[in-house]
Parts: sequence; C-alpha cells; structure tokens
Amino acid sequence: MAKHYIPNSAHKEEMLKEIGFSSIEELFADVPKGFIKELNLPEGKSEYEVFLEMNEILERNKTVLEMPSFLGAGTYFHYIPAHVKYLIERSEFLTSYTPYQAEISQGMLQALFEYQSLIAELVGLPVVNASMYDWGSAMAEAALMTVRLHRGKRKKFVVPKHTHPERMQVLKTYGKGPGVEIVTVNWNERGQIDLEDLKEKVKDAAGVYIEMPNFFGLLEEEIQAVGEIAHDAGAYFVVGVDPTLLGIVEAPGELGADIVVGEASYFGNPMNFGGPRAGIFAVRNDPKLIRQMPGRLIGMTKDAEGKRAFVMTLQTREQHIRRAKATSNICSNEALVAVAAAIHIATLGPRGIRELGEVILKNTTYLKKRLKEVAELPFDGVNFKDVLVRFEKPYKEIHEHLLSKNIHGGYYVKPHFPELGEAALFAATETTRKEWVDALIEALREVV
Repeated sequence: MAKHYIPNSAHKEEMLKEIGFSSIEELFADVPKGFIKELNLPEGKSEYEVFLEMNEILERNKTVLEMPSFLGAGTYFHYIPAHVKYLIERSEFLTSYTPYQAEISQGMLQALFEYQSLIAELVGLPVVNASMYDWGSAMAEAALMTVRLHRGKRKKFVVPKHTHPERMQVLKTYGKGPGVEIVTVNWNERGQIDLEDLKEKVKDAAGVYIEMPNFFGLLEEEIQAVGEIAHDAGAYFVVGVDPTLLGIVEAPGELGADIVVGEASYFGNPMNFGGPRAGIFAVRNDPKLIRQMPGRLIGMTKDAEGKRAFVMTLQTREQHIRRAKATSNICSNEALVAVAAAIHIATLGPRGIRELGEVILKNTTYLKKRLKEVAELPFDGVNFKDVLVRFEKPYKEIHEHLLSKNIHGGYYVKPHFPELGEAALFAATETTRKEWVDALIEALREVV
C-alpha cells in the first residue's frame, strides 16, 4: 500500500537542531506548561491505519446532544437553522478574502453591509464595523479607543471586578504596551456593580465598561446610572452585550452607551471548541468616534453608472494604509462568522429575536428554580443563560459525579473568584430541555 502519510518524528531532533533548539519544550518555552501535547503517532503505518487510530481518539468526544452540557460562561449551545451553513458554504462567501477590489467583491461587501445594519438595529447605535476577532478583542479595542479619544491625557479604564475573566486577560494584554491602567469596581451584595465604589474610582477615567448580562449571569439593573456616572466624570461609556438578549431588553445605545461591543457568533455559529468568533463593535454617529474606530467599515454608494454599490470606506484608519499609525492592528478577521450571524439574524427577524430571548429567559428561570433545591444561590436577580450556584462540597467531586452520569456540569469559578467558595456557573439556552435539567438535579441530589 502506498504510504501517503509520512511521519516526521524520526527527523524531529534533526529539525530542532537545524533551528537551534534541543527539545520541543525549549521551542515552545513561552507557552505555559501543560498546554503542549504531542500525539506521538507510531511510525511505519499507512495513511488509512493512522486514520483509524485518529478516529478512535475522536470517538472519545461527545456532542452536547450525546452528553447534555450546562457549561456556559461565554460559550453556549444555540440552534442554527440548516440553511445558514448551506449559504456560508457557497464559494462566494467561503473562499472570499479581503474585498479590496470592490468591483469584484460586491456580494461579500453587501453581506457585510447587511451584517452592520442588522447589528446597528440590535444594539441601538448607527455605526457598526464589519466585526472584530471576538468580544474580548472588541472590549480591549474599545478601551484603547477611549484613551485615544482623550489624546492620551487619560489612561484609566474602569471595569467591574466581575467582568468575564478571559476578557479581562485580553484587556490586560492589549493595554500593557500603551500603558492603560485597568481599575476594577467591586460588586455589591446582590452581585451587581457597586455604584458608590464606581463613583470613587471613575475620576480621570478614559472609559467605563459594564456587561449585559454580567459574568454571574445577572442583568445589571443600574446600567443607565453607570452611564451617567461615566459621562459626569468625562469618560466614555462602553457596554458589552450578549446580542441574544436584545429582543427582550432595551438596547444599550438607548441606555446611553457611546460604544457597544459583544459577541456576534452566538447567532449562526456552532461552539467550535470556543472559536472562531466575531466581535461586535458599534459607536454613536459622532465623527470623532467613527474616525477612531478599529476594523473595517463597509459603506453603500453609487458607481460611475449611478447604480447602488458597496465599498470599504474610511480606509485611512486602517493598517494596510496607515501601518503603525492605524487605529488598530486588526486586518483580516473571521468575516465569514459575521456573515453567518447576519443570515441567522435576518432569518429570525424582530419577532424571532424577541421569542428567542423569551425562551432563553424561561429556560434559565426553570434551571435557577431547580438549582435552588440542591444548592445555594449567592445572588438573586434576573438571570439570563448563566446561574451562579455555591456548594458545600468541593465542586471537583460534584463535577466528576455528573460526568459519571453523562452530564457535563457547570463552569468552576473559584480559580477566578476564590471569595465565592465552591461556586460554579450553570447555563441554559433555547436548546436546553426540561428533562436535561431534571436529570441534572437528580444527579446533584446524589452527591451534594
């Protein structure tokens, strides 16, 4: 049999020596330990034999339909209509690259223009870019943008302490070089942002950030007040939002937000082991803000014959024109994810998006009600998707028991917030079935 698969492990030491390293560990020394795992596939096997071995490994994975999952905290199982995948697999979208040549890219340009228009309606702000990498990068870019808008005279960016930990890591990475000072605001006894603490820390801030919902899954009740405090201090108000919520609450633009960021991939995209994604970035119709926006802007105009046409506009903000002086170093990103989101949003329409939010809220409420029977809820309020619960026993033991019952439990939050004790976030979406929740509670009764 012809061996199309050619393992390189026999040549590994030779290749490492050629580039000046003695081991794989030395080559990837900047990657934290525990994140590098070599497959060490056996040599001398045919491509088909390797395929069978890899297939055995892959069979250990289970889908959320085979193992109900309550693991949320930013990645959720949403249902995607079948036609979304079919449409984005068309070669016009799937193989499209950056539409620098507008005359041959009208289809992709219009799709991105429609994405921008749909997101603008959802978030309540008129100017939206063609997407960022994800929510975290959009949030970090917003922080840098608020500093630029103050011409570097203010470098403080104020965020709730209970901001999503991974987004906080991205913010710290982006802010390190420009010297952005990240200041955190405590939560109060109800798991909401502490307004009094915010008032003490907002002085000389470039921007103030808040999330809808917050990391604990709670809808912040004083978003408008947070915006007023920010504006009174001369800071820009940035709101991060889960867009699947926006059919049942006021849009952040209507609550005073200057900049809105969020995660567009909750529409039209599977979980994909956490990525790729598409970050929402929207601003008020203010030339100062628009000029400082990161990412691409797609505009509608007329061609030489007076026909409707779509183009990349305000490109002088961008890296391919301004290089180091650009507003951001983002260039190509996962625009296909944004197109998928646009198709899904357009499919749902206003009524569908409202109904989606209502079903998620209903399922979250049922999950919360049942969890109260077996665990403590540190905070009360209105939850959307995620519910924070605390146990007396170590959560690792509880999680292992749930796995043995073919249930994937919640997201362990103690490593990020040790003051919360043995706490975890359990999530529900429109896909969560009542029998899954009931099975979860029965399994928890056996161990707590």
